[in-house]
Amino acid sequence: MHRLPAFAAQLKEDLAQAMRLNVNRRYWGSFQVDSVAFARLDGEEIALRWANFSAPAGQIAFSLERKVLLAVLNYRYGRAKSNAAADETAVKVTATEERLAVVLGLQLAGTLAARIESNLPASNPAAAGAAEQAEAGDQGFKPVGGGLPSKGGWVIAVTVSDPDSASPEPLTGRFLFALDKNLMASVLRGLQPERDTARRAARNQAPLGARLQVGLQGRLVSKEMELGNLFDLRIGDVIPISMHRAEVLLDDSRLFTAAVSEHKGKLCLTSFEDVD
Repeated sequence: MHRLPAFAAQLKEDLAQAMRLNVNRRYWGSFQVDSVAFARLDGEEIALRWANFSAPAGQIAFSLERKVLLAVLNYRYGRAKSNAAADETAVKVTATEERLAVVLGLQLAGTLAARIESNLPASNPAAAGAAEQAEAGDQGFKPVGGGLPSKGGWVIAVTVSDPDSASPEPLTGRFLFALDKNLMASVLRGLQPERDTARRAARNQAPLGARLQVGLQGRLVSKEMELGNLFDLRIGDVIPISMHRAEVLLDDSRLFTAAVSEHKGKLCLTSFEDVD
């Protein structure tokens, strides 16, 4: 979860770039993306108008604040720029407005799905499905029926503004994406560092014996001495020992015996034999 701001920053760049494309500027004009953030859906946002779109890897619900939609509508059809302070309830909802909301939702949801797909490992099945959608563009989505997003679910809130609006203050507003569980899982999966994903995949594919880590101890020599002789030892004294086979222990259990050899100045154990 702590990596979600990184995804939000990526999506902000993607949306800003998508809205600057010539094919989309005829809708968005001078609108710019101010911020992108993950949040939990509250009761007030559930009451907004939502459109649902199906994607290969899941479903995306989309909602656009009406003041932004009306501003886009005015720009698209060459009308005077709308005033941010205008009473939206005084403007009748038209079929053209509803169709435009779907068109914008398809464009923006496609950008979101492409970002999710690009973060997923290439071997991920969800990435393959999202890749097919990305290649198909907006046609990979289909508007579908469905209920409202669940309260408390994850949404991506995008704040946009139009500095060229006719009002004294720049027109600002938001649009929201609500992701189903499958797509949210894909977002989180795509944020895992590649080294962690690769290491985890390699561990899961290896046999159980190759995945278990144990610590072994090698006991090279042991010698029994009388306590008095031990206390009589002084610096420079020599304790005579005979080097036999070393013992290999797991905790305090003897598992093997091994021969002691030297290799490039290091003592090594070799010729392991099971302990009877």
